[in-house]
Amino acid sequence: MKRVLVTGFEPFDGDSVNPSWEVARRLDGWRGAQHAVVAQRLPCVFDAIREALDMLLTDVAPDVVIAVGLAGGRPDVSLERVAINVNDARIPDNDGAQPIDRPVVAGGPPAYFTTLPVKSMLHRLRGAGLPAQVSNTAGTFVCNHTFYTLRHLAETLHPAVRRAGFIHIPFLPEQAARHPGSPSLALDSLVVALRIAVETAVEVETDMQLAAGALH
Repeated sequence: MKRVLVTGFEPFDGDSVNPSWEVARRLDGWRGAQHAVVAQRLPCVFDAIREALDMLLTDVAPDVVIAVGLAGGRPDVSLERVAINVNDARIPDNDGAQPIDRPVVAGGPPAYFTTLPVKSMLHRLRGAGLPAQVSNTAGTFVCNHTFYTLRHLAETLHPAVRRAGFIHIPFLPEQAARHPGSPSLALDSLVVALRIAVETAVEVETDMQLAAGALH
């Protein structure tokens, strides 16, 4: 039985809801034949992420970690491929911090790649009729900071975390109504998408090799 940690974020930037946490908490306690899921909410605060993740990786001792965040304006489930060692915030976080051109981890590698089987996830998500893409940018706000920190901790202090990565999701319909022109996905669809992502991360040992044209 593999332990899977799924994280979402608290609301930020004036919103009253964050779909990443709404999805994550719907998965809390979900058990399958090969996995059990624990969901936890993270603060949208740069300086709080490392300690929060370190504690969770210690307490939960997961085999797989999928961090989920909001990417308002994107139309699909974005399976992030790479986290970069840069904080460059366009807006302040929930503590008012707005780091510009600062490293996530001083002296750390320029980037970390996901260890989730993102192309297999893409194949299964699209097979289920869900909009999905493999994304090559997780931004430079708290989401990328979390993704990079998670992978750094897995490479240094928590090597038992076999797979770790990040997924961005769109607005919920009620949020899109406050952001005219922005695409959205229903919460039920997002929950299905994350269930597929979890099952794929647990079941697939070797990721698929999809040709570049198959990603578009």
